[in-house]
Amino acid sequence: MTTLFVADLHLDPERPESTALFGRFLDFDARTADALYILGDLFEAWVGDDDPSTAGAFVAERLRALVDSGVPVYFIRGNRDFLLGNGYAARCGMTLLDDPTVIDLYGVPTLILHGDLLCTDDTAYQQFRAQTRDPQWQAQFLAQPLAARLAFAAQARAASKARYGELVAQGQQETITDVTPATVRDWFQRFGVRRMIHGHTHRPAIHDAGNACTRIVLGDWYTQGSVLRVDVGGFTLAAL
Repeated sequence: MTTLFVADLHLDPERPESTALFGRFLDFDARTADALYILGDLFEAWVGDDDPSTAGAFVAERLRALVDSGVPVYFIRGNRDFLLGNGYAARCGMTLLDDPTVIDLYGVPTLILHGDLLCTDDTAYQQFRAQTRDPQWQAQFLAQPLAARLAFAAQARAASKARYGELVAQGQQETITDVTPATVRDWFQRFGVRRMIHGHTHRPAIHDAGNACTRIVLGDWYTQGSVLRVDVGGFTLAAL
């Protein structure tokens, strides 16, 4: 049997082909898995569990069918869908996990996380992350009308694209938007593991982190699918 990991699907009604690809993955590839882990940014944006997204409705139906077939689904919130709550998780039948979480993966203790917490050189983002993860901020935001929340999400996406353009112009996008090596080393030591799996950076790769440690980075789903398959014999990271 195999455990599957995906992240950074960024599903959006404006990109129906990616949503359809994920649906086929759930209906076929995932049906024989031991479990499916989604490590954040399942959606391009999520403004609350009353989000009217057609992609959200489609995914909830397909995930519920997968869970009902006997395959458990686990979810770690990302930087785009950090407001995904217990209500939507219940619709999907999936279990919410803390970011980060250590799991036993066929006898190998493994640290799983979205990945943005490793990008500590991006101080502006870390400040924004701390603000938006504050329970009081979230309660105030979710109390706003849906239209206001959708407008905020659109503005945030535009600001993110603009900032990335500035980093490209400054030649800093490769370092600022990637993980900080010292932070990675610290987390391996802090959690006492030798394997780490995350997404967020959109740089799919398998890294030798030294000291017999392995860091696996999941790819995004903008132009194709990216899936990590892990079994008792090892792992493979491949595109769909």
